[in-house]
Amino acid sequence: MRIVLFCHSLLACWNHGNVHFLRGIVRELQALGHEVRTFEPEDGWSRQNQAKDAGETAIEVAEAAFPELAVQTYRRAELDLERALDGADLVLVHEWNEPELIAALGAHRAAGGRYLILFHDTHHRALTQAEALGRFELDGYDGVLAFGETVREIYLRQGWSRSVWTWHEAADLRLFRPQPAVRKEQDLVWIGNWGDDERTSELRTFLLEPVSALRLRTVVHGVRYPDEAKHQLARAGIDYRGWLANHRVPQAFSRARLTIHVPRRPYVEQLRGIPTIRVFEALACGIPLISAPWIDSEGLFTPGADFLMAANGEQMRACLRMLLAEPALRAELAFHGLSTIRARHSCRHRVHELLAIAASLAPERFTSAAEAAEPLHAVEAA
Repeated sequence: MRIVLFCHSLLACWNHGNVHFLRGIVRELQALGHEVRTFEPEDGWSRQNQAKDAGETAIEVAEAAFPELAVQTYRRAELDLERALDGADLVLVHEWNEPELIAALGAHRAAGGRYLILFHDTHHRALTQAEALGRFELDGYDGVLAFGETVREIYLRQGWSRSVWTWHEAADLRLFRPQPAVRKEQDLVWIGNWGDDERTSELRTFLLEPVSALRLRTVVHGVRYPDEAKHQLARAGIDYRGWLANHRVPQAFSRARLTIHVPRRPYVEQLRGIPTIRVFEALACGIPLISAPWIDSEGLFTPGADFLMAANGEQMRACLRMLLAEPALRAELAFHGLSTIRARHSCRHRVHELLAIAASLAPERFTSAAEAAEPLHAVEAA
């Protein structure tokens, strides 16, 4: 089959976590023998900021890390949709595309395009910026892929689409895997962006204060850290190392004994059941994880077995102290989390789900592809 993906970026991952999942989906589709065409704007903000942070060669480095991703860049005024969509069977349109392009693709499908087209939402804007998201013209789309049940319900309740499926993110097991030979250099690593005051107090409670109190050797990677945040990290004894390309994250996890998850406030208070991509990726790398509170309302994991949950700063300190003192417990926790990812939450699993959704819409066209895309078994993914 020929599958076409329109996204903000597939090569730049600066403040753009959704690209991690999309890369994995593209690579799994290719591994199953499908042709995937990917289109992204040549002047996207992630590309521009990645070049500022890591130099003009940052995109070339990503291309070398993912040589199978044949990305085509475009200028919006010059994009030929007839050519881009020629021969397409399935078109995926990520929600960080420009609204005008989203509308144009829907109009092309409505005008007789002989393909399925699905809109892919991986952000909390459906809740926090409903007015802006409601302006998207999705009438020409066959349906929406929402990265959590709460987001799916919002689309249905708002009447933005009649067909909406929950399609969670997952780990790219071709990239994220344990590296036991790497020497441990830190007690703790945290990889995440400071953000727009969506978790500032939570980072103090679950990261800075416990690290300072326990004097842990800690490294933090991420972007959009204001000067005051950097000063706070320094006062806590944390080594802040700035932006880290996602293909280098497995090595960063492998050098630390533990990691933590600090969800943004919208996901805790209103978008329950949706973890960020880092939870999947960390567990896939076999690193023990301690999470600040969030409600796993969709039963993706088994808290207490896949990872530990700390309700407050005091519990976070206790969990950190306990795991650092007990290597056997760290190993048990890491093994359970890794097993869950390999059994249920890989990009191969999500490709299977995607093709099953396509088969439900056009069985004569997609059933054979869906049947051929059975997920990897745990032993095969190891």
